[in-house]
Amino acid sequence: MSRTPATTLDLRALGRGPGAMLERTLTVPAPAGMAVGMVGVPDDSEVSLDLTCQSVGDGVLVQGSATATLTGQCGRCLDSFSQPASFDLQELYYYPGRGPVASDPDAEALFVVDDTVDLEPVLRAAVVLNLPFSPLCRDDCAGLCPVCGADLNEQPEHAHDATTDARWEALKGFSDSQSDS
Repeated sequence: MSRTPATTLDLRALGRGPGAMLERTLTVPAPAGMAVGMVGVPDDSEVSLDLTCQSVGDGVLVQGSATATLTGQCGRCLDSFSQPASFDLQELYYYPGRGPVASDPDAEALFVVDDTVDLEPVLRAAVVLNLPFSPLCRDDCAGLCPVCGADLNEQPEHAHDATTDARWEALKGFSDSQSDS
């Protein structure tokens, strides 16, 4: 007996009449691997879904939002962080025998199967494609000092004496000799 994935949404109450609507609010475990680089949604953490399903001619239009907690490492200060994030979802699930696959075998489409839809591919695409490449712990993160690595969020007054580029060191002697004459 096969197990139904937690991201499967039952649409039996929707019916197939065009314009029929069904609203669902549910919480599902985050599928594994919803991360890129330094940020992601932890596996099996809670993802809240607020969805509207509408029957249309060729299938069911599912749209709404997903809210999850992102965890990661800040791209500026390298501190770990955890913060809520929302993502928009929208996908047309085709009834069997309908949609672009019937006419184009190379087209990718999602289908209503036994009056259910699997939300995982839509959820994964909505989250992973919208994760920041260089995440920030907060918008005004000051980062690290490029000279010594001090955390500028904790030490906002941190500074170093101006250093002279070694390539200009020879000219410093020239300016000193000009002031002596």
